[in-house]
This record gives sequence, C-alpha cells and structure tokens, in this order.
Amino acid sequence: MALFQAFHAYPLLFVAAIVMLSLAIGSFLNVVIHRMPKVLERQWRDELAEINGQTPAPATPYNLVVPRSQCPACGHQISALENIPIVSYLALGGKCSACKAKISPRYPMVELLTGALSGYIAWRYGFTVLTAAALAFAWAMIALAFIDLDTFYLPDDITLPLLWAGLLVNIAGLIVDLQSAVIGAIAGYLALWVVFWAYKFATGKEGMGYGDFKLLAAIGAWLGWKMLPVVILLSSFVGAAVGISLILFARHGRSVPIPFGPYLVLGGLTAMFWGDDIVRYYLQSL
Repeated sequence: MALFQAFHAYPLLFVAAIVMLSLAIGSFLNVVIHRMPKVLERQWRDELAEINGQTPAPATPYNLVVPRSQCPACGHQISALENIPIVSYLALGGKCSACKAKISPRYPMVELLTGALSGYIAWRYGFTVLTAAALAFAWAMIALAFIDLDTFYLPDDITLPLLWAGLLVNIAGLIVDLQSAVIGAIAGYLALWVVFWAYKFATGKEGMGYGDFKLLAAIGAWLGWKMLPVVILLSSFVGAAVGISLILFARHGRSVPIPFGPYLVLGGLTAMFWGDDIVRYYLQSL
C-alpha cells in the first residue's frame, strides 16, 4: 500500500519502475518471438502425423519456459548474469561468452523498445488501470510485429486473446464504449477480408494472410471502429513507403512478399496515443 501511495505521489518513480519491469518483459518477448513459431510448428507437425495415422516423433520439451536460453552457435546455456536486459549485451560486447559468436543486436533493441514504449505509457496515463491495459496491448503488439517480420505469421495464440481482451477492457468503457469495440472488431476483420478477396479475384494471388484480418479486428476491439480508418491509412502509407524504398534502394524483388503486420502494429499504436489528435487536425484542415 505504501508503494502505491509513493507511485501516486511521485509519478516519475512509477515511470522508472515500469521501465525497469518492462526491460525484463522485453527480454521475455524475445523468447516469445523466437520460440512461439517453433512451438507451433512442432504442434502442427504432430497434428499432421496423427491425421496421417502416424505416431508423432518423440521430442524433448520445448516451450516458452524450457529449455533454458542458449547460444544458437555453441549451445552454451545463458546464465542469469548474462541475461540482464541491455546491460549483459553491452558487457559481453554483443558476443557469446563461450564461443564469441555475435549476438543479434535485435535482442537489446526489443528490450529497449519495450522499455521506452512502456515508460511513455506510464508517463501518459499515470498510475491507472488504463496504463495496465495499454501495457498489455503494447507488449502483445511488439511480439506480433517481430514474429511477423521473421515468419510472415501472426499467431492465433496472440491475436485472438488480444481481440477478446480488447472487448473485456471496453466492457467498462476503459478506452471506448463496448458497442464501438464490437463494431470495431467486426469492421476490422471485414475490411481486410474484402481487400483480400478483391485482390485475389483481380490478380489470382493472395495479397495478405488471415492473421492480418485478426490483428486489425483486435485493434478495432481495443480502439473502436472510429480509429480503423486512421490505422489503415497509416499502416498502408508506411507500408507503401517502405516497400518502394526496398525496391529502389535494396533491390527487393517486387514479387517478394513484405509482412503487413508490423505496419498494422505501428498504425494501431499510433492511433492509440495520437489518433484523436490526427482526426481533429484533419477535420480542422478541411
């Protein structure tokens, strides 16, 4: 109770506490980003074997908890001191302590991004229930963005709970009223579903995955239907700009797919924090 009173009395103390907690959460998100696709791949392989009347091959336990994190190059198990967010990466010089193989800078980047974004949320909303909800939303969005970058897949294990969580959060009207949240979830799914089928009928190709539908539905459940145009426009604009830049400057083939999930994540987070300001500015400029 005294700690809660201190958080109320000293907002910067609360922000600092959230940043420290979120750095650790960012470390866990790295595990989720790396392991969840592999866990799901194992599950699908076992299910396929059962469908074909085969016995799934025995496998060692592998989930988000076990085995302990280890160096992919030499198998060295990462100790607690080597797993301190950001600090350990800097102390080790970005290399494995055993074999000196390089550690991807994306690991501390995810931790830093999680800490910075969470600190902003804590500063913006203060010691409130809304902060807790916004943190959960942001953490899930970070995981989804990087998983999609790696695998072109947005796991139902994250998108669907995120959708239901948005509806639950808005039962009490924490962000928008429940009616707006329900319409947002439906409209978010249908908006990209229509685009998907229109593109497929026109070209014979699939322009995006079903995970994108579910992610936009989840964003709509959290932010309401009124924010969907902002999310779609922002994500489409940034996605197009990045795609054109990759083609012009990185020799990215036009036929090579680009994941859309990260741009939906960027649009969703931007709309959560500044969507009302963007809409207000646009209406005033008319």
